[in-house]
Amino acid sequence: MHPQPLFTIAGHGIYAYGICMAVGILACFGFLLFTMWKQKFNEDATNKILVIGVLGTGFGIFSAMIFQAIYNYIDNPQAGFNLGGSMTFIGGLIGGVASFLIVYWLYIYVIAPRTKIKLFKNNMNATLTDALPFIPIGIVIAHAFGRLGCLFAGCCYGKSVSDFPGHVWGLPVSAPNGVHSDNLVVPTQLYECIFLVILGVIMAVLYFRFRFNYNFALYAFAYGVWRFFIEFVRGDERGEFIGSALSPSQIWSLVMAIAGIGYIFLQAFVLQKHMKNPFLPKQAAPSDESAQISAANGED
Repeated sequence: MHPQPLFTIAGHGIYAYGICMAVGILACFGFLLFTMWKQKFNEDATNKILVIGVLGTGFGIFSAMIFQAIYNYIDNPQAGFNLGGSMTFIGGLIGGVASFLIVYWLYIYVIAPRTKIKLFKNNMNATLTDALPFIPIGIVIAHAFGRLGCLFAGCCYGKSVSDFPGHVWGLPVSAPNGVHSDNLVVPTQLYECIFLVILGVIMAVLYFRFRFNYNFALYAFAYGVWRFFIEFVRGDERGEFIGSALSPSQIWSLVMAIAGIGYIFLQAFVLQKHMKNPFLPKQAAPSDESAQISAANGED
């Protein structure tokens, strides 16, 4: 673990955690850009989904800080409400997804139908429903890099390996003062990074090879279940809900898993009807000659 700055630029420390976050976000948007090109999204659809995605990412980071600040305040009101420092991923995911959907639907149903500005006209050949099957893959890419950053920062660590007799190895945890503890802990950050890479590969294979449209359901359910159980091994306390035996992340994990199941029905009965599938070849209109032959043969 390396919580100290790797180097400084103009007096500001550059940390491995920040580098991992930046690389993860860039890799996420790079993947989305490549996939939309491969799936034949036109320029208008690509640009607007990416721009709204950037806005959602920014608000998601802010939301992650808000959620953690609330947990900290509930856990210790005497310390006051302090925004900044630590973040919680699930809080960021909730805020990011919610803001993305709100801005997208405002654009589609409020701004685009009423605007006279050409830039804001809706000329997209694909909708959000076409992007939802592969957006979770991008989220997982960013999240995996983020967990690698957590490993360097010394946060989100597991409990002491002495609590788990069958666990034969661990990593030192960095104390707030930068001194490494002599006690080895379970590297939950590394385990989660590996889990996210595996989940991302599975979703990519399902989407690109089998046109699987339920990746959001798979992601929400799989990560919700994983996060619920890994929390029992986490040693990095991140607050609590009043009167709850479960951590905030475990409660939200249950919500994610249930939402994942619900998304299956939402995709099958609602979203599927709104997909434009721009990667499918357009059906060519019949030529005048073939139309005349069909008419002569009594075909309609």
